[in-house]
Amino acid sequence: MLNINFEKKVVVDTEQQSWQKSPASGIWRKPLARAEAERGHATSVVKYEAGSDYPEHGHPNGEEIFVLEGVFSDETGDYPAGSYIRNPEGFSHRPFSVEGCTIFVKLYQFQSNDNEQVRINTNQVYWSAGKGNLKVIPLHSFEGESTALVHWPAGEKFMPHTHMGGEEIFVIRGELIDEHGRYPAGSWIRSPHLSQHYPYVELDTVILVKVGHL
Repeated sequence: MLNINFEKKVVVDTEQQSWQKSPASGIWRKPLARAEAERGHATSVVKYEAGSDYPEHGHPNGEEIFVLEGVFSDETGDYPAGSYIRNPEGFSHRPFSVEGCTIFVKLYQFQSNDNEQVRINTNQVYWSAGKGNLKVIPLHSFEGESTALVHWPAGEKFMPHTHMGGEEIFVIRGELIDEHGRYPAGSWIRSPHLSQHYPYVELDTVILVKVGHL
């Protein structure tokens, strides 16, 4: 098991991790949290080499993807960097990448009865006004859990706050900062229920954030 204690804060700079082989040729990963070797709860950064594919498979308890680089594909379409994908239980596919891609992926983490399939290209969606000067693209919500893309303009500071139900962040661009440390692009931060912090940025920054699921 890896980082499965959800009562403990975890910070991983994925840029400092080495790629590990997956069972499929040409597909590599950086595990962030994993219950078992090849099944169950898992959060990872995954890289597809150009021309690689993964055998057809289903997704017990769901799959959630954000495309970081390149173009990720399956039978339903081609998804460029900035795409957000949710595949519920019962859906099966054979993912591949013609030119290569890197994705942030979460497996086996849907709530029961969360059966919505989602495809959002955030490059084609308008940002909504958030608190302060933040801008937000809501991606998914279900029974207290929500996922969004959040843009922080350079120099923005957010109010100190408590994470009800926990918070999980992947820094896509720039650098997030709080009183506990600095988190450059590629950082994954998982903070437990009732954790607190005072986040701010010095650089223009974009993060993928999920709350209420821990």
